Amino acid sequence: MKDVSRTDWVVALDREASALVEVLDSSPSARSLFEGWIDLEGYAHYLAQTYHYVRWTTPLLESAGTRMRQLGMHPALAELLVSKSEEERGHERWLLADLRNLGWTAERVEATPLGGAVKAYVAWNQYTTQEGVPTAFLGTAYVLESLSVRRASGAVARLISAGRIPNIHKAVTFLRGHGDVDGDHVEALAEVLRSLDDPKEQEVLIHSARTTRLLYPGLFLER
Repeated sequence: MKDVSRTDWVVALDREASALVEVLDSSPSARSLFEGWIDLEGYAHYLAQTYHYVRWTTPLLESAGTRMRQLGMHPALAELLVSKSEEERGHERWLLADLRNLGWTAERVEATPLGGAVKAYVAWNQYTTQEGVPTAFLGTAYVLESLSVRRASGAVARLISAGRIPNIHKAVTFLRGHGDVDGDHVEALAEVLRSLDDPKEQEVLIHSARTTRLLYPGLFLER
């Protein structure tokens, strides 16, 4: 494995987050969300796929924190993960509420097939938290929260301004909630991550961030 020094390794996570934004900005489907001109079908598809991965956030954080406790790894960080799992609890209900305001029942959301990207995302993060290096999920969290900071609030404003989707002002709870709070989360997470000085552990987190960066574009409906 390539060594990543303590002084620059969080910068490597930032590179993965920036690379994801660049890929999404170059994708017509993702850009249509960020710029507000996405249609109802595309937006509902994005929210439904997002629901199917977000519902795993709390269990994965709990699993990672619990396993770290069992392994005696980073006790303070293990407690942070368990605490963070409570912060994230119920966010999937924001997505159900948004979709309900677009005319989707909870049953329809649940019956929506998971795309390959979501299946791979869930499987990868289940593996790292349950059998691999449990701190790896923080690489995933870093990329996703960085994306929210850079694009979520702007997307909300443009979706509402464009008004292409009926009832859109009542269907942006998830994006608004993450755009409003994830800035503080990213800064706090970066500070915690700088305390991890094992190059092998750093590399695993970067790999998890890269995996997330590669999978996330699959949430969007391509036509």
